[in-house]
Amino acid sequence: MSTPLSADSGEARVAWLESALESIYRVSRVLSRSLELRETLAEVLRVLDEECGFNRALVTLTEPDGEAMTISALHGVDAPCHPDLRWRAGEGVIGLVLQRGRAQVLERLADDPRYLAQRGLFDAEAPFIGVPIRVGPETLGVLALQPPLAARERLEDDAHLAEMVANLIGQTVRLALQVRQERRDIAEERDTLRRTVRNRYGFDNVVGHTAKMKQVFEQVRQVAKWNTTVLVRGETGTGKELIAQAIHYNSPRAAGPFVKLNCAALPENLLESELFGHEKGAFTGALTQRKGRFEMADTGTLFLDEIGEISASFQAKLLRVLQEGELERVGGARTLKVDVRVIAATNRDLEAEVEAGKFREDLYYRLNVMPIVLPPLRERMEDIPEIARHLVDKIAAAQGRPLSITDSALRVLLHHAWPGNVRELENCLERAAVMSEDGVIDRDMILISGIEERVTPLRGGATVKLDDPDLDERERVIAALEQAGWVQAKAARLLNMTPRQIAYRIQTLNIKVRQI
Repeated sequence: MSTPLSADSGEARVAWLESALESIYRVSRVLSRSLELRETLAEVLRVLDEECGFNRALVTLTEPDGEAMTISALHGVDAPCHPDLRWRAGEGVIGLVLQRGRAQVLERLADDPRYLAQRGLFDAEAPFIGVPIRVGPETLGVLALQPPLAARERLEDDAHLAEMVANLIGQTVRLALQVRQERRDIAEERDTLRRTVRNRYGFDNVVGHTAKMKQVFEQVRQVAKWNTTVLVRGETGTGKELIAQAIHYNSPRAAGPFVKLNCAALPENLLESELFGHEKGAFTGALTQRKGRFEMADTGTLFLDEIGEISASFQAKLLRVLQEGELERVGGARTLKVDVRVIAATNRDLEAEVEAGKFREDLYYRLNVMPIVLPPLRERMEDIPEIARHLVDKIAAAQGRPLSITDSALRVLLHHAWPGNVRELENCLERAAVMSEDGVIDRDMILISGIEERVTPLRGGATVKLDDPDLDERERVIAALEQAGWVQAKAARLLNMTPRQIAYRIQTLNIKVRQI
């Protein structure tokens, strides 16, 4: 026969339920505010004390190896606690909760022989509640609470409340651990990408050992340290963008964005919107607000290719941004500050443009703080073999197969004028690679790609020696024909052959005879 509840006990029960509901509500709000576990869990323990009287409490969470727990939050403990205090599974009452994965409820903590009195965290004479913090079958830690002495009659109810709070904590801990792992993964991926980008756009990717290129590399190394505006000059196809990338990714701004824009690709009205951005409704078709390239490049580098193509009116707008670091979006009235390093590039003679009044002199001086001039490929022919092998490796990676280039193919490349510079060389090698079935780029593949075979002096006008051991028979015959003005009889005499012998070799070696 059950004993009827007194009015006082009924009122106490109602009061406890109200406190429990309020504590659950407040705990859920605290846990939803932040994923900073230590601060959040400490606030949870404070709420449990205020609402339910759990005057001593702690939360332990397992370490990555899962074999031990450390304190993540502590409340109401006056005794100093060593920050490295740990519990292994089965060690003390708290370690027992971790080991068994179920609650431990004690009317008097000192009655349990496993209680570690020497740690001084709890009152040995008071009740004790320890519940596991679980997510699914996995125990992530322990919530340990100590209600006051007068609360012994409601221990079971307090234990149920503690389990509900532990479930809420478990969900938050799981989410925090997932976010922490995702951040680590993102940071690792970011660092990997940075290393990849630096390798791709570093100095090693700019090939060249001639004196002129060594001077360029030294200028790039020096200017990369500072925020100086750089003007990269050179013919089309010499690799101006590659130099700009090398400057950015080896500078203190490497962690920032590298944004590029070809100024010759857009008319003036679109160029202004593209660089400075626009507000919604600024013009027909401006359906939303849009950031410009300057804003996108904030804390990074903006590469403006073909800077010599912009109009005189737009030059004034660009000058203000370079001088003041301020801009206004098209259709906007708010002035925006940007921190951008500008690297410009051109193949034009800007000095002549300034002289002719086509390019603002003040903008020219603002851009030309640190000029870097790239030599055309024909002025560094000694670099062609190394550049060609580098490009072949690049094409091989893109095609997903091994590629190689023969010495005879390189000799053909060495005697071409290369009006299109490195870009023309890369296009030639890519065409040759496409035509090569076995992955070997030989002389025939180069000739098929559209390069005309010549054997001409590399520099200084010196005549090619016909007894040069580096020349094969085909190159020797071509060299003799070029020296003889493509008159076969003269070429035969140079080679100590008869006209019939040289005609036979022209036919068998598949030499295309030029008409002079």
